[in-house]
Amino acid sequence: MSSERRHDNGVEGGHNGCDPRNDILRRDLVDLTYKSSTRDCVVATGTLDDTYTGTTIAFVRGQDTSTAVQIDHVFALSDAWQKGAQQPSPEQRRDLANDPRNLQAVDGPTNSKKSDSDAASWLPPNKSYRWTYVSRQIDVKALYRLWVTQAEKDAMSQVPHSC
Repeated sequence: MSSERRHDNGVEGGHNGCDPRNDILRRDLVDLTYKSSTRDCVVATGTLDDTYTGTTIAFVRGQDTSTAVQIDHVFALSDAWQKGAQQPSPEQRRDLANDPRNLQAVDGPTNSKKSDSDAASWLPPNKSYRWTYVSRQIDVKALYRLWVTQAEKDAMSQVPHSC
């Protein structure tokens, strides 16, 4: 079993014995292969059709290659903390951190540029994905009862629904 954290939490897909990173890789990549003796928990290779950039990325597990595909918290955890995530129980905060609705496999360098930005200061470069991105943030914020600042609301309202 991988040394990565197991996905044992209260969200859908939790308690499956696999870690959240591999759960999301398995969900978001195609043409998967798995590391042997991991019960198909550890993704070895795959292909990501990256929604943030609109590019295709080959994923190969390895010390120098795994960062090409990162798992993004669509609603960044440090931003969530500033917008009310300190109020729920520790279990609810753990669920927010591991909720597949808030996790997405994306281009590593683009995720690094996003960092902990909110929608007022960062949107995916792929304009055709922006509405989906903003919608996911809204859904997660509503589910966990987190705040939306006026700047975020203004930025979100500028994203056309037709993207």
